[in-house]
Amino acid sequence: MSDERWVWGVGLATTSDDGTVLDTWFAEPALGRIPLGYDPEMPPERLERLAVPDPRRAVTVDTVTIEIDLEAAPTSTPDAYLRLHALSHLLVAPNEVNLDGIFGHLPIVAWTNAGPMHPDDATRLRPLLLREGIQVQSLDKFPRLLDYVTPIGVRIADASRVRLGAHLSPGTTVMHEGFVNFNAGTLGASMVEGRISQGVTVGDGSDIGGGASIMGTLSGGGAHRVSVGARSLLGANAGIGISLGDDCIVEAGLYVTAGSKIVLADEPRRADGTLPTVKGAELSGRDGILFRRNSLSGAVEAVRRTGVGVTLNEALHA
Repeated sequence: MSDERWVWGVGLATTSDDGTVLDTWFAEPALGRIPLGYDPEMPPERLERLAVPDPRRAVTVDTVTIEIDLEAAPTSTPDAYLRLHALSHLLVAPNEVNLDGIFGHLPIVAWTNAGPMHPDDATRLRPLLLREGIQVQSLDKFPRLLDYVTPIGVRIADASRVRLGAHLSPGTTVMHEGFVNFNAGTLGASMVEGRISQGVTVGDGSDIGGGASIMGTLSGGGAHRVSVGARSLLGANAGIGISLGDDCIVEAGLYVTAGSKIVLADEPRRADGTLPTVKGAELSGRDGILFRRNSLSGAVEAVRRTGVGVTLNEALHA
């Protein structure tokens, strides 16, 4: 197997008093195996200095050095976190790493402004936490991306809306109502004002409009991995359960799924005078299509279009 299918890193693992590994932060994960001659028992001094307990949160912090096979399933909490780091450091793209069973290796954590802690300890130590100014911000298996990784050339308006494991390419802007799940994200400069679900990728120059939703496999979309091509626009409050190719547009408020009955409005009429109709799945991934709803009949229509689907503001996404 190529070394590019491996990732290694030195990190800091946080463990609660009951032995639960809550998280692991990897400062500089890298593709490949642990270098020959590297001594895992001698981590970088800058990390060793941070490996100290925090009695306020009832946790200890230890250094850990691991390497993982990206084609094998996760085997531990540090393993799972290294996979999420690899995605957010852009070492691998969404759907290029095995995440089977990852939820079983991610405990539910009380995420605080001082770091992770066990939910039971958060309840037990609440008076102390309040006195120390420590607040529980969420209870979840996944932390916020920005608590672990600062993506280069990216704008994120609300840190709570982007999970660790999101893959955000330079030039991407995630506005306040945008959301990007783990193992999902952008492959180039994109505007994100809607929801990018797990497993979904958005191509360079595309715009996910305000309130728009892209169906992922976790939300009942089946096994199909939805993707959006380059320079495509998903209008405000629109949604898709099929893939879009390059230079496509889905008009505002329209939801197109694999089972949607879609009229091919610019095709020749049949002998009976009707226009041909197909299921949305038959148009999945095709380039240069405008999806719209006929304002008179209410039918969902698809028409061929030429030219660029959308052009982003260059200054905004520089």
